[in-house]
Amino acid sequence: MSAAIKKIYTAIDLGASSGRHIAGLFDGARLDLAETYRFGNAAVPMAGHLYWDLPHLWQQIGLGLRKTAEAYPAQIATIGVDTWGVDFGLLGRGDELLGNPYHYRDTRTIGMLEAAMARVPREQIFAATGIQFMQINTLYQLLAMRLSNSPLLAEAKTFLLMADLFNWLLTGEKLNERTNATTTQAFDPRTADWAWDLLKQLEIPTEMFCPIVQPGTKLGNLRAALAAEWGLTETEVVVPGTHDTASAVVSVPAAQQSGDRPNWCYISSGTWSLMGVEISQPVLTDRCRELNFTNEGGVGGTTRLLKNIAGLWLVQECRRIWNSRGANRTWQDLNRLSATAPPLAALIDPDDPSFLAPADMPEAIRDYCRHTGQSVPADEGSVLRAATDSLALRYRQVLSWLEELIGGRIETIHVVGGGSNNRQLCQATADACRRRVVAGPVEATAIGNLLMQAVAVGDIGSIADARSIVRHSFGVDEFLPRDGDRWDDAYARFRALTKS
Repeated sequence: MSAAIKKIYTAIDLGASSGRHIAGLFDGARLDLAETYRFGNAAVPMAGHLYWDLPHLWQQIGLGLRKTAEAYPAQIATIGVDTWGVDFGLLGRGDELLGNPYHYRDTRTIGMLEAAMARVPREQIFAATGIQFMQINTLYQLLAMRLSNSPLLAEAKTFLLMADLFNWLLTGEKLNERTNATTTQAFDPRTADWAWDLLKQLEIPTEMFCPIVQPGTKLGNLRAALAAEWGLTETEVVVPGTHDTASAVVSVPAAQQSGDRPNWCYISSGTWSLMGVEISQPVLTDRCRELNFTNEGGVGGTTRLLKNIAGLWLVQECRRIWNSRGANRTWQDLNRLSATAPPLAALIDPDDPSFLAPADMPEAIRDYCRHTGQSVPADEGSVLRAATDSLALRYRQVLSWLEELIGGRIETIHVVGGGSNNRQLCQATADACRRRVVAGPVEATAIGNLLMQAVAVGDIGSIADARSIVRHSFGVDEFLPRDGDRWDDAYARFRALTKS
């Protein structure tokens, strides 16, 4: 390690399709990244349900930490874990793990929105939580278990969201972290605690929920046996923003603004596109509920007012289907095919329920176009172009709603995460939204995770200081709008499809 490097932190960044270990090398002014391990992650179908393979994930976490320790012996100061939201594990008596966690795309939540609202009115659920209505939310997963008389739920003594589950495995501490807890639709932003009354009304057991801690909490050292096995005896586990989007937003390279109203928004672009603004207080108005926006927790006590959008799941699933049939398409192949297809020829609503978990995504896109009276994409490039053009138009729609909710114009859209590498989508976003787009950093979630660890141990003073470090450490690309009239015409067609 260079003498200039003062600290090394490690981010364990787990996504719905892959995980990675990233070492953050910090010299007090600049952060450099070194990927030490990467592994795959995928849903596992068993007996009619979808699960996460928790033993596999835990094994990969251990392998990655061992490799990181080998790369930087006796130098890793802290570890932080971030994951996707809503999914969870349950512990029974004696901290016995009660099965593999369900995957949020499992079909058991179909009909649970309606079942919940038959017991508690929609307006009351939103007033208690401020969270967007999606059948994947933890609240509806728990309700599905409750209504099916799940023996797991009956035996549960401890509820841990995915990052909380890994933190327990690492340290033995059983806690729920705020940013991830807010994604559940079982958290009350007014009290900063669980929405106890709502849970009781839905007859969901409440004794299993843990105390909620803030990002930046230091959990302590690794379990002794793990520390010895991995060579990390002096390493401490820190809670970052454990929800991946909360960590990604930390790394948005925006300068601090004056006043309460933000003039920039973000798109954390990956399997999902999370588009929103960072504000000081949740928006719990009727209009926010009508637009189905969500108020999730951010670091530093902030609120992420945002909307979940289907994202690059559409493209990922097309690639999976084509490659399962022997095509062997790389991401570069997909970008090339999409770029050469005619723009704006066919459009879809990316958030139509038919795209949540179809058996064949390309055919689902063609079926949607067929059923809505459009020209049906004839080849792979046209299918991809329909998906990415429609995502850009969905961003424009959500942007208009964001501006309505905060009462002012947003000047810049920051695209962070893996989707910031998709230059065609970034340019389409600038064109569709008629806004300047700043793309990068790519490893936004890991960077935000690492910087929050640095804030927790006092090596960085504030989130504003962390964003300044991002601006000095990582390059970005800028995209300016063009072809506005053509996109305006397409937006009118898109709004007709989405009936808004």
